[in-house]
Amino acid sequence: MAALRNPGGLSASYEEPPGDGETLLRSGLSLRHMRMIAALDDHGRVSAAAQVMNISQPAASRMIAEMEAVLDVKLCERLPRGITLTPYGKALARRARSILLEMREVDREISELKAGKGGSVFLGAVTAPAIELAVPAIREIRRIYPRIEITMQVETSNVLARELIATRHDFIIARIPDDLNPRLFEARVIGVEKACLIVRRGHPLAKGKAVRLEETAAYDWVFQSGGSPLRQAMESNFLNRNIALPDRILNTSSLLLTLVMVAQSDAIAPVSIQVAKFIQNPEGLAGAIDVVQTEFDIEVRPYSLITVKNRVLSPAAKMLHDFILREVG
Repeated sequence: MAALRNPGGLSASYEEPPGDGETLLRSGLSLRHMRMIAALDDHGRVSAAAQVMNISQPAASRMIAEMEAVLDVKLCERLPRGITLTPYGKALARRARSILLEMREVDREISELKAGKGGSVFLGAVTAPAIELAVPAIREIRRIYPRIEITMQVETSNVLARELIATRHDFIIARIPDDLNPRLFEARVIGVEKACLIVRRGHPLAKGKAVRLEETAAYDWVFQSGGSPLRQAMESNFLNRNIALPDRILNTSSLLLTLVMVAQSDAIAPVSIQVAKFIQNPEGLAGAIDVVQTEFDIEVRPYSLITVKNRVLSPAAKMLHDFILREVG
C-alpha cells in the first residue's frame, strides 16, 4: 500500500497496480513449473516429464493444472499418444529455458568462485571448424587461463542447433538448419568448408591421377545422414552431371565409424579437407588413408559462429567466443 496526499493535506490509501510484466512475478509460478514446461516440450509426454522431474504422473498433471490456472490459458492438448503444447505453452517453454539457463549460469559461477576455478564453457562445432578453429582456440585459451573447463561436442548442424536452443551449449560453430527459424539466432559467417574424398591406402582410385565422378559410383559410400550440408554438396555433384547417385551407402554421423569403414574396405567417404589433412599429417593421426585426386570440387555451405538471440554468454564463454572471432578476422 502507498500513501497518496491530496492538496488539502488529507491522506488516502491506494493499491499500486502491477506494472507491465509483473503479473507473473506475483503469480506463484516457480522454477519447478519452469522445469515442467521445458520437460513437456522436450519429451511430449506427461509421464516422461514426470520422470525427468522425479515425481509421479498425477503430481505432474497437478503442476500443469496449476500453471494453467495461474495463466488462465490452456498450455497443452492431449493426443492419443502424448501431448502437444499450445502456442501459449510454447511461449512459456521458450522463456522457461532462458530462465533455467540463467539459473544454471548463476549456479555455475558461484560453484566456480567457491572452487577457485576460471569458469567453464560448453560449445559445439561441425568437424572442419572444430579442427581448424575451435581446437587451436581452446589450446591458446587454456594456455593463458589453465583453470577454464571446456566441453566440446562435435556433431552435425541439425543436432548442434537444437542443443543450443535447449541451453546445452553456450555457442556453436555450425550452420542454421533450414527447418529452424533463423530469427532465433545471432550468426556471423566465419568460414567456407571444402571437402575431398578419402579412401584406404592402395585403393584402386588412389593412383595419383584425377578421378572422374562417374568412376566413383560403383563403390560403396559412407555418407553423413540425409540433409547434412556435406552430403547435399556431394549429391549435387552427381545430379548436376546427370550421374546416378550411389546406391550402396552407409549413413553415419560418426567420424570414427567413417574412418574404420574406409580403412577396412573399398568404400569412399567425403570429409572436410581439414579432417583429411589431420588424418594424413604425421603430427595428426598419420593414418593409412589417401585423398582421391578429383576433376571436381566439393564445396559446402559456409559455417557461422552462432549464439541464441538475447542470451547472455558467461564471462568464460564470451572470452572463447571473442577469441575465435579475432582469429578469423
